[in-house]
Amino acid sequence: MAAENEKGRVCVTGGGGFVASWVIKLLLSKNYFVHTTVRQPGDVKYAHLSEFENASTNLKLFKADLLDYNSICSAVEGCIGVFHVASPVPSTAVPNPEVEVIEPAVKGTLNVLKACVEAKVKRVVVVSALAALMMNPSWPKDQVIDETCWSDKEYCRTTKNWYFLSKTEAESEAFEFAKGSGLDVVTVCPSLILGPILQPTVNTSSLVIFQLLKDGCESLENKLRYIVDVRDVAEALLLAYENPEAEGRYICMAYTIKAKDVVDLLKSIYPNYNYPKNYTEVPEELRFSSEKLQKLGWSFRPLKETLTDSVESFRKAGHVD
Repeated sequence: MAAENEKGRVCVTGGGGFVASWVIKLLLSKNYFVHTTVRQPGDVKYAHLSEFENASTNLKLFKADLLDYNSICSAVEGCIGVFHVASPVPSTAVPNPEVEVIEPAVKGTLNVLKACVEAKVKRVVVVSALAALMMNPSWPKDQVIDETCWSDKEYCRTTKNWYFLSKTEAESEAFEFAKGSGLDVVTVCPSLILGPILQPTVNTSSLVIFQLLKDGCESLENKLRYIVDVRDVAEALLLAYENPEAEGRYICMAYTIKAKDVVDLLKSIYPNYNYPKNYTEVPEELRFSSEKLQKLGWSFRPLKETLTDSVESFRKAGHVD
């Protein structure tokens, strides 16, 4: 995407978040100049970013709000590539989903893309989610889900799956915008993202492991978990950005595994936590394929490494004993 030996300047939205922190770390290690959007640049929750290799010379924080177009423009100006990572991840009960979840996801994405057109950005990599593919009741039950499958927006709405709807709306709007503007947009759709945290707080997806260790539980639904390591997601995003052949959308998932098997693996490494004693069986669920991304050159690390590094990062941050 850039001249030989000259990586150029890129922007990452949502700088303080779980995924964005790893993307920034990776980009800085590869000698990119990085702009990132944060809510309040001086806030202690972004302090970890300044500790990354090359951060003192190659990282610049911009105060920005995704719903404020001008603030996005300032961050994207001068960049040849953009990684749009930021998106609201709601808790279960949202009083006004249209305003709190859907609008920020969709309008925020469109603001970023418009700013990219104005700045003459070469390529935008948008982080979507498996959520934008998996809510489709008309997809054949026994067929592996690939990138041609989209979540049904009406089905998401009637079942009140607001996060799923927000990711589906934002990703489909991104492709519509790309079609109309000629902007080069590629999307990556990760599954449940685990792995070590760099940010000071525990993010939503990490709670799946964190709560098992922190609170313990008597019983757990033995449902399928679709897991990918946050570091492998960062690699996937860079691959989608740097590879000229990358196009369309990419499922980014490493493991399909039952919840009980995840717990058993954790128990084999860390036997002393209060793990579930009982499991409720649920019917077999969906199957996904990351074949398209693997053909681009993507690979992923062992699940044991992901789980171990997750737990060690929680311990290091003082979140669990």
